[in-house]
Amino acid sequence: MKVLVTGAAGFIGFHVCRYLLARGNEVVGLDNLNNYYDVNLKKARLNKLQASKSGSSFHFCKLDLENTSALDELFLEGQFDRVVHLAAQAGVRYSLENPHAYISSNIVGFMNILEGCRHQNIKHLVYASSSSVYGANEKLPFSEHDNVDHPLSLYAATKKANELMAHTYSSLYGLPTTGLRFFTVYGPWGRPDMALFMFTKNILEGKPIDVFNHGKHRRDFTYIDDIVEGIVRALDDVPQPDSSWRGSDPDPATSFAPWRVFNIGNGRPVELMSYISTLESLLGRKAGINYLPMQPGDVPETAADVQLLDDAVAYRPEVTVEEGIEKFVRWYRDYYSV
Repeated sequence: MKVLVTGAAGFIGFHVCRYLLARGNEVVGLDNLNNYYDVNLKKARLNKLQASKSGSSFHFCKLDLENTSALDELFLEGQFDRVVHLAAQAGVRYSLENPHAYISSNIVGFMNILEGCRHQNIKHLVYASSSSVYGANEKLPFSEHDNVDHPLSLYAATKKANELMAHTYSSLYGLPTTGLRFFTVYGPWGRPDMALFMFTKNILEGKPIDVFNHGKHRRDFTYIDDIVEGIVRALDDVPQPDSSWRGSDPDPATSFAPWRVFNIGNGRPVELMSYISTLESLLGRKAGINYLPMQPGDVPETAADVQLLDDAVAYRPEVTVEEGIEKFVRWYRDYYSV
């Protein structure tokens, strides 16, 4: 199987590529290597892929999603079987500062991916959505059967738009699509703009950490290996139309088309302050904390109902928060020689 993975130099994309290569797939990794965060970290991930035992089966393409003609050519020449689309402009808070970046990458770029899949008869498109689509919803845990029409950030709105755009292509052209709503992914090779990375860096450097909503957050932290296992299982399970779906009582989780969305999380929310306490214990240092109010676009709690993904592909996250943080700290100390 030949798979195109977009965002291959990113956190999740890197781990997905490594998994697919290890099991014998041919992988073409696309990334534009933008400077949203440290480009050297992205290049280090790519070097790791190319230096692996399966590195000869990995081919890297530096390309912007918005470059329609170049992306069309890549799809035409690539002859891919399936696509894992993870490239996007990430970050809720950054969407308040630079909204145009989200439209370019997450809307225009996703449109180009859909067109490439349509014209080259891709057998299955799996793409990254986000738990942020639940927005103002307060019913917990978040379920795919719930309405998600009240996003609180432009980032969330673009991810909801991706799900709608995918449904259009699934219904019009029979393109099988699966959207995965990620819940706070963490682990080795993680993004520097994510909480665990920033907390670890500041604590080791003796700097205070910023804790929003005065620490009264609960998050469904999900370890990267569990996320990757879920992604690949979903990739291997091509969606079929739901024969029980009815327009008179529409279920937001499924469709008459070969389209579906899944939560992909840990299913066990953790108090943010407990998360920080575990990190302090592993680092052997106490954190200085700046308690701050809730940020615009943020939510106080996330919790994933993962029953649908479990029913579909036997997805069962296994890594505890304590184990996951320990693995991250070990990687961080090694990578930065701390």
